Amino acid sequence: MRRVITTASLLLLFSSSLLAAPVYKWVDARGVTHFSAEPPVNQKAESINTNSFQPKVPEKTAEQIAAEEAQASARTQAEVDREVRQKVAEEEAALKKYCSEIRHNLAQLESNPRVMAQVDGQPTRLTEEERQARITEIKKSIEERCATVK
Repeated sequence: MRRVITTASLLLLFSSSLLAAPVYKWVDARGVTHFSAEPPVNQKAESINTNSFQPKVPEKTAEQIAAEEAQASARTQAEVDREVRQKVAEEEAALKKYCSEIRHNLAQLESNPRVMAQVDGQPTRLTEEERQARITEIKKSIEERCATVK
């Protein structure tokens, strides 16, 4: 019984493609396109392949290609602009943090004559000359880098 069902299923499967009739396409005198299983008499007809299940993709015009490229370029430019704005914001935040820390260090150096600093990994008390030199360096750095940062 299984053998009969399998054979009948295979015959039905293969017979559907054999029973498909060819399809013809033609345009009449009024410009109307027709489709039929038989070609018209005294008229040129084109045979259409009905075995293909994928529709033909229309070719893009030069205008469509240019519009797509412009859109992609605009998207790319927008992404670049966003990345640049993000980097600038990060740099501004880092500069603001640096300026805040360096101003704090300057305040500590100016208010405390006995300052300890790490020199070669060892805590060492700065002499007055070293403290004044560091104050000068920090003020110069603040003038150069932090003049616009509040």
